[in-house]
Amino acid sequence: MYEYLIEGGFPVKGTIKASGNKNAALPCIAAALLSAEPVTLKNIPEIEDVGVMLDIFKALGGTVKKQDSNTYVLHAKDIKESEIPIEHSKKIRASILFAGPLVARTGKAILPPPGGDVIGRRRLDTHFLALQELGAQVSVNGRFKFSANKLIGADIFLDEASVTATENAVMAAVLAEGETIITNAASEPHVQDVCKMLNAMGAEITGIGSNILTIKGVASLHGCEYEIGPDYMEIGSFIGLAAATKGSITITGVNARDMRPIKLAFGKLGISWTIEGDTLTVHSGQPMKVNTDLGGMIPKIDDSPWPGFPPDLTSIMTVVATQVEGTVLIHEKMFESRMFFVDKLIGMGARITLCDPHRAVVSGPSNLHGSELVSPDVRAGMAMIIAAMSAHGESVIRNVYQVERGYEHLTERLQSLGAHIERRTV
Repeated sequence: MYEYLIEGGFPVKGTIKASGNKNAALPCIAAALLSAEPVTLKNIPEIEDVGVMLDIFKALGGTVKKQDSNTYVLHAKDIKESEIPIEHSKKIRASILFAGPLVARTGKAILPPPGGDVIGRRRLDTHFLALQELGAQVSVNGRFKFSANKLIGADIFLDEASVTATENAVMAAVLAEGETIITNAASEPHVQDVCKMLNAMGAEITGIGSNILTIKGVASLHGCEYEIGPDYMEIGSFIGLAAATKGSITITGVNARDMRPIKLAFGKLGISWTIEGDTLTVHSGQPMKVNTDLGGMIPKIDDSPWPGFPPDLTSIMTVVATQVEGTVLIHEKMFESRMFFVDKLIGMGARITLCDPHRAVVSGPSNLHGSELVSPDVRAGMAMIIAAMSAHGESVIRNVYQVERGYEHLTERLQSLGAHIERRTV
């Protein structure tokens, strides 16, 4: 067990490289089960969640070879198991992503209920409905059981634009007989990464980046070499850190197109950046003042499926807003428990009114003071780190395993930016 000791009040400054997209790495690992040939994945972040997914891959009979710090060769020549061990599944929600590949490759999948962040009700119904449309039989009795003699292409309308359900449906459909059309599909950059990887393996997927995907089933997939894109959630977090601490930061390896919805939201708080090629720079001396809507109305930062503002960054924006002059409404529409961490910010001196489980009104700037905090999930944990680094005095953050599930070598990278942070064993 570890905790972070943070001395706040020091602006960050320096250059870091963006990590690979966590939410692309996890399904791409699962997708490697679809081929009996080796799959090389590059730009895989060294985080806890990746380690758990690789453990599941190996438990199912695959082999994993690490070529360098961010490159892995995955080989599922023989799949010996169709059941995911409960000790792995309870650690990570993304374990559900093995359902589609296992059913497509072996005709069977058995999964204990997945774990992961507790940020509200997170339905799995869409996964079950999509796989049923493709011909799988599904039963739920303490464990989730999927079976199919043969998957058949189908015209599927997802009941919600779920990222992981879209990925599961696509991974199953690539080996199904005939054509599959998925409407109301998620289109986030990490969904696009999985589809592009599958195409590199010989799949036939069109409509990538839209909410209608067409998949022509193929008999088998071959190996490939694929590099996943940068993690725009991490990039957004470091932008928020620079702004909240009144510092400056340069981030390399950025995809400018991914940053457009995020730039609109930060712009409402008077925060901007420049991008040249794949290098993004947040300069010090930002206005840090809320830009009101027409007529002087209080602006709203709200999340929605891509290409809307990502829900994973609402926690970050809430903390940043405490350091900005003016009032803004943060509306987290997708998860009803994600905003409950704001009581900790209020305890640090933030002026926040939690209207209901989804909405918080933030008025700033607030002089935050150090506190003892416990990280409830990946993104709220990072938001607490930003708050602690913006505060006066010393803070202790516990349960940092939750943060390290999603941020690569976090303390070392923060220290390289001048942060006064120490990772301690407890």
